[in-house]
Amino acid sequence: MSDATDPWLIVGLGNPGPDYAANRHNVGFMVVDLLAGRIGGKFKRAQKAQAQVVEGRVGPPGPASRRVVLVKPMSYMNLSGGPVTALRDFYKVPLDHVVAVHDELDVEYGSLRLKLGGGDNGHNGLKSMTKAMGPDYHRVRFGIGRPPGRMQVADFVLKDFSSTERKELAFLVDRSADAVECLLAEGLERAQSAYNA
Repeated sequence: MSDATDPWLIVGLGNPGPDYAANRHNVGFMVVDLLAGRIGGKFKRAQKAQAQVVEGRVGPPGPASRRVVLVKPMSYMNLSGGPVTALRDFYKVPLDHVVAVHDELDVEYGSLRLKLGGGDNGHNGLKSMTKAMGPDYHRVRFGIGRPPGRMQVADFVLKDFSSTERKELAFLVDRSADAVECLLAEGLERAQSAYNA
C-alpha cells in the first residue's frame, strides 16, 4: 500500500517529434510541459527508459508537497507501457501513484474527467500501459470530443486543435495541470468534485 512519502509518476501521453506537437493526441505532453514549467524543471533524457523526465516537488513547501516524476514517453503512443513500467520500477512508484494524462474522445471538448482504473476505450497509450502494469492507475482525461462527420478517429486525434479550440486551449491545459496537483494534494474524490464537469 502506498503512503505520502511515495513518489508520483505523472505520465503525459503523446507522440515525440515536432510533427505531432500540436495534435489533439499530444495534449498529455502539453499538460506535463506546463507542470514542468511550474516546478522550474526542464525535461531531460531518462537513463533507464525511452522517455524524457523531470523530477521535482509540487504543492506548498513542507509535508503537503509531493515528490513527482513527470514523464513524456518517447516511444510513440502505442508503446508507452514499456518506458512507463521501466520508470515505475526505477523510482519504486506504487501503481496507484501513477497518473496518465491523455486525450479522451468520449468527453466533450473543454471538459475533464478524473478516475482510477477502468478500460482503455480504444486509446493506444492506455492500452499499452494497462497491458504492461494492469488498469489500476489514475487517469486525467482531457475531453477532445468525437470527430465530425465521417472523419476517422485516427485522423482526428492526429490533427492539430482547430482555431476555435485553440482559443481555449491554454486555459484548459492550465486547468488540467491544476487538476493533477489537486489529485496529488487532496485525493481523487476532492479532485473529481472540483474538476469533473
